[in-house]
Amino acid sequence: MIEMIYTASTWILPALIAITMHEAAHGWAAMKLGDDTAFRAGRVSFNPLRHVDPMGTVILPALLLIARAPFLFGWAKPVPVDFGRLNNPRRDMVLVAAAGPGINLLLAFVAALLYHAVSWLPDAPAEWVADNLQNAILLNLVLAIFNLIPIPPLDGGRIAVGLLPDALALPLARLE
Repeated sequence: MIEMIYTASTWILPALIAITMHEAAHGWAAMKLGDDTAFRAGRVSFNPLRHVDPMGTVILPALLLIARAPFLFGWAKPVPVDFGRLNNPRRDMVLVAAAGPGINLLLAFVAALLYHAVSWLPDAPAEWVADNLQNAILLNLVLAIFNLIPIPPLDGGRIAVGLLPDALALPLARLE
């Protein structure tokens, strides 16, 4: 039981940060590019509660942890974006979609840098902090790579739709 609590404590913080920053990045990018829909909905926020989907963010990941699954999976509420309100909808859709995986790559990089500072900590918290940072690196890289798969409604699908010629983009967009 103690091992399970320890494991959960080293995944919860990295998961909350990764998911919250991913979704907030979409909303922030959309706001900067002309669509304030997410901002008006309170979704350009670092408050994880604004992004929690009860089933995808809490129940499913908890069940996977309890079952000691070899993977962790979940999702957050998608940030509302009205692509028609963006300054340059086709280009800006790509940038808004790329913002989520982009922030996950940045978070993985920052966690990797911080990992090198763990040795400066006292021994007691050093192991727990190191485990959190290792999980943050892994989780953020997996989130970025998974979300870049070019299938709608994943971010990679939206990026592909924005970059491909119309003859290829339109059939792909219809999948969403």
